[in-house]
Amino acid sequence: MNLTICLLMARRFVEREQIRELVEGYHGLSDQAFERTFERDKDDLRAMGVPVETGSNSPLFPDEVGYRILRRDFELPEIDFTPAETAALGVASSVWDDARLGGEATKALAKLRASGLDPDADRVATFAPTVGAREPAFETLWQATLGARPVAFTYRGLDRVVEPWRLVNRKGAWYFIGLDRTRGEGRSFKVSRIENAPALKQGEVAPPDPAIVAAHVASLGARRDTVATIAVREGAAPDLVRFAEPVGSDDDDPGPASAPPGFTTWRLHVATDPADAAGDLAWHGADVIVLDPPELAAAVRAHLEAVAAWR
Repeated sequence: MNLTICLLMARRFVEREQIRELVEGYHGLSDQAFERTFERDKDDLRAMGVPVETGSNSPLFPDEVGYRILRRDFELPEIDFTPAETAALGVASSVWDDARLGGEATKALAKLRASGLDPDADRVATFAPTVGAREPAFETLWQATLGARPVAFTYRGLDRVVEPWRLVNRKGAWYFIGLDRTRGEGRSFKVSRIENAPALKQGEVAPPDPAIVAAHVASLGARRDTVATIAVREGAAPDLVRFAEPVGSDDDDPGPASAPPGFTTWRLHVATDPADAAGDLAWHGADVIVLDPPELAAAVRAHLEAVAAWR
């Protein structure tokens, strides 16, 4: 870093002895140690893409070699995105809001804002799309998908090794689609139901048939074909109610039970399997109460009791 600052601030070529005197890290080194350290640092800078230029300040003494970094070659070009691209960056950053890379997303947004861009400003607040990624397993599955690497995890009590195909969000829930080597076929896994921390594995991943992947993606929409009646605390669970229909007091079928004070009643399409739907609803804790069907209410209650016992 000190070498970079020294060469970047110089208006002329800086000779070796001057560098040795100016850069703090070179003080007290023997001649041999300085030469080794300086050559290593110079090579490291060039390997990182920093343009260290070599030249002489005097046409009469070309052998007196010095070094510098031209600011115009070092600085990145101006960042320029279209409004649509900026808005897309804002939406993409929201994927990491609840995941482990939230800090990295924050740093990236800070850099964009420092350059005069504000991805959030290009999203209309009332209608801004949001994509949550609160599942702890999400980050590793994302890395596996991007890097085309097999990943191991436990699902429904069975250890799996899966070759990743797609990571898909459907109505607020993430699904991991891939070739399940354990069963020898393509499978879809609800990320919230993965029972342990996934682990990346070594090995090659065969490219899937696009038609097979498309069929699995299409099948995800068919899983939410059961209607549940839920009570949601006012102002809570916006990611849940945006897919629901409000139940008014004048409805022909207001439901089996009324919402408690401070809650609003909603109808929501959920997975047919109560165990699949329970995890999403239980995540909201006391802010969401299942009124119907009874088996779903029981599954959510069992899920919460299991979490409380585990803690």
